[in-house]
Amino acid sequence: MRDFNFYAPTEVVFGKQSEEQVARLVRHYGGTRVLVHFGGQSAKRSGLLDKIIALLDADGISHVELGGVVPNPRLSLVKKGVALCRDEKVDFILAIGGGSVIDSAKAIGYGVGYEGEPWDFWTGKAVPASCLPIGVVLTIPAAGSEMSSSCVITNDENNDKRGVNSNLCRCKFCIMNPERTFTLPAYQTAAGATDIMMHTMERYFTVYDDMTLTDAIAEALMRTVKDSAMEVMRNPTDYRHRAQIMWAGSLSHNDLTECGSTKDFATHRLEHELSAMFDVTHGAGLAAIWGSWARFVLPGHEARFARFATNVMGVDCDFTDLRRTAERGIEATERFFCSLGMPVSIHELLGRDITDDEIEEMARRASHDGQITLGNIRVLKREDMVEIYKMAK
Repeated sequence: MRDFNFYAPTEVVFGKQSEEQVARLVRHYGGTRVLVHFGGQSAKRSGLLDKIIALLDADGISHVELGGVVPNPRLSLVKKGVALCRDEKVDFILAIGGGSVIDSAKAIGYGVGYEGEPWDFWTGKAVPASCLPIGVVLTIPAAGSEMSSSCVITNDENNDKRGVNSNLCRCKFCIMNPERTFTLPAYQTAAGATDIMMHTMERYFTVYDDMTLTDAIAEALMRTVKDSAMEVMRNPTDYRHRAQIMWAGSLSHNDLTECGSTKDFATHRLEHELSAMFDVTHGAGLAAIWGSWARFVLPGHEARFARFATNVMGVDCDFTDLRRTAERGIEATERFFCSLGMPVSIHELLGRDITDDEIEEMARRASHDGQITLGNIRVLKREDMVEIYKMAK
C-alpha cells in the first residue's frame, strides 16, 4: 500500500431544487462580479440559465455571460474568456454544465492571472500559480471535473488535446440536482456512465492491490454505475438512479478510489488523441479502446482482472484458470458498453476504418514524439500505443 494524501475541498450541495442556493454560495466564496460560463442551447432551453441569472440578480450579484463551450473544450474560447474576465474585473467563475464547461472555466481561471499564453500550462512551459475561484451547477454527470484537480483542453489551432492537474483549480462548490439530468439524450447518458466507470477503472487496475477498503469502495461504485445506467436508460426520469450516477461521477474522479494506490490513465491518454483528431465523444472513445488496452496489459495481471470480472461484472471465478476468468470479465465489460449503445472498436466509433497513418500520428502525439510513456500497470512505449490502436481498429 502506498502512502497518500487525500484532498477534496469542494462543498457539495445535492438534491432537488439545490440550484436555489447558488447566490448564497457565490457570496460565501467571495464572488461579487461573476462570469457565468455555459455551453450551447440546452442551458437556455431548459430554463436553468435564466433561473440562475434571476437568482444572481435577486441577490444583487453582478455578472457577465460567456456561452459557446463545446465538447472537447477549445483554447480559443478560453482566450476569449480570459480577456472578458480581465476587462470586466471578474472575481468568480460560475460554470453551468458538465465537464467541458467546467474545464473551460478552470482554464480561464488559470489564464486570468498569467501574462503569457494560457496554452503554456498544457505544454509544460509554465505551472499554474493562481486560479479564479470556481463554482459549478452540474447538469451532466460524467467527467467528474466538479471535484477533481484535472483540466483538459483542446488547442483548436493544432488539434492537440492535453490535461493539467493542480489543486488550485478545485471548485469551491458544486450544486447537483439529479432532476436536471432527466432530459439528457440517451447517448450522452451512456457516454457519461462509461466515463464515470473508466475514472475508477483507471485507478483500479494497478500494481498496488493491498488497499482492501479502497478496492471495495471502487468495486461498489462501479457496480452501482453499471446497474443504475441500465435503469435510467429504461426510465430517464428515475430520480433514485439518476442520483446514484450523479454522485458516483464526483466520487469517481475526486481521488477517493486512488487512496493507497496509484492511477494508470493510459486509456484516457490514448483516447485524448482519438477525440482530438476526430472530435468524438470522450466516453464513447474510451469504450472503443478499453478492451484492446485491457487485453494488451493483461499478461502478468490475471488476478487483478479476475477480481474485477467477479466483483464488478458478476463473472463466476474459475480459480483454476484466472486468465480465462479475466478474459470473460473483459468480454462482459464490452457487452455492457454495447448494451448502452457505446462502440467497442474504433471502426464502430468513427463509422469507417482508421488508417495506419492516423494510428501512427495518434501514437506520436500521445508519446510526445516518443519522449514519454503512458500507464503504470504496464508502461506503454510509443510502439505499444501503436499496437493497442491497431488492436482496437
